[in-house]
Amino acid sequence: MLAAFKDEFISFMKDESGVGVIEVVLILVVLIGLVIIFRDNINELLEDIFKEINTLSEDVY
Repeated sequence: MLAAFKDEFISFMKDESGVGVIEVVLILVVLIGLVIIFRDNINELLEDIFKEINTLSEDVY
């Protein structure tokens, strides 16, 4: 009984089927953290980009 449990535990520890999910979650956590840290800079950059787009589109129309 104990040997079977030991074999199952070792098999479980060697199983890497969920590793990809963990990697994706960690990458998302890092990206969300960066967005939170640089939120003001991102907003300023996007505002400048859209102002430039509006200015250039006024020249076209």
